[in-house]
Amino acid sequence: MKKKICIVGGYAPSILNFRKELIIELLKTSDVYVCVPFFSAALNVEIESLGAHVVNVQLKTNSINPLANVSYMLGLFNVFRKIQPSHVLSYTIKPVIWGSLAAKLAGVKNINSMITGLGYSFTDLSTIKRKMIYKVACMLYKMTLCFNKTVFFQNKDDKNLLVAKGIIRHVHSVVIPGSGVNLDHFYDSQSYPARISFLMIGRLLKDKGIYEYMAAAKQIKAIYPDVDFNLVGWIDSNPSSVKSHDLSECCELGIMNFLGQKQDVRPSLEAASVFVLPSYREGMPRSVLEAMSMGRAIITTDAPGCRDTVSNGVNGFLVPIKDVDSLFLSMQKFIENPSLIKKFGRKSREIAVHKYDVRLVNNIIISNLGI
Repeated sequence: MKKKICIVGGYAPSILNFRKELIIELLKTSDVYVCVPFFSAALNVEIESLGAHVVNVQLKTNSINPLANVSYMLGLFNVFRKIQPSHVLSYTIKPVIWGSLAAKLAGVKNINSMITGLGYSFTDLSTIKRKMIYKVACMLYKMTLCFNKTVFFQNKDDKNLLVAKGIIRHVHSVVIPGSGVNLDHFYDSQSYPARISFLMIGRLLKDKGIYEYMAAAKQIKAIYPDVDFNLVGWIDSNPSSVKSHDLSECCELGIMNFLGQKQDVRPSLEAASVFVLPSYREGMPRSVLEAMSMGRAIITTDAPGCRDTVSNGVNGFLVPIKDVDSLFLSMQKFIENPSLIKKFGRKSREIAVHKYDVRLVNNIIISNLGI
């Protein structure tokens, strides 16, 4: 009899973006059930076309309403009771916390979680609300991660932090190199734009460093007007999202081009000279791995997750978080020394091949799941 595996995620499109290859590999030996909030019928069909089963479980991702979270947990509990999976693998904070609890209550023996980043609640404790969210998150992680057989981390900093705080004890933990990247899909592009062009891709959140990117772009454009700045992403309901009028003003002044959300980011990456992600904290930034796979030099922060992708001065530059001047100076190095663009890009592709191949990552995950 085939094993039954439930993969629990909080944002449906991320299933195909980040877990498609893992699902395909698991389907060779197991029945796979994807438990996500409803997104679109087309996406459900696409997931099911792989051979997996889609189970829609309602989740309000940005809500801190206890009743909404309990409702989500009960929804997962009912799913697990009906399917009776041999394994559960959850990722992102709410699926990890409430999925672990629901799986324990439903009698699932093999519960596993993937910490894909500790999120904005761990990056800024400047307000009372954020401090409360941080304390609640720590409490819930400690209460539910103990039910897990294996907890996967995407960087050693996140693991060390939860260990130091006593949140994970006596639980097998494994650090994996992110979600990996499909090296065939994100091909080795050796073509570069005629004009130097910087690119940032991601959710347009303050914690992703969007304001620092806009500020550094403004400084660069004042000196080097022929340099281009592009931005791919979207604004959502997250309280940390960029203000739409700030983005509009930046574009109206000709500082950058906002390209919106892209289903396929490869053309945008191929049109870029250097990829930039000034994030405050990540699990392992998939956007950076994709850029590296396509042979792009990187500027990112010396922050958890981000720092793991760059050897400073080898395939890019690391800058302190929230440091616009350092970001500006790193951009200027590429403008004044354009030969670094190709040189660093070649090293990025080399690192991606040897460290971040999705097949290598999935082998680690599957072997630790015991499948």
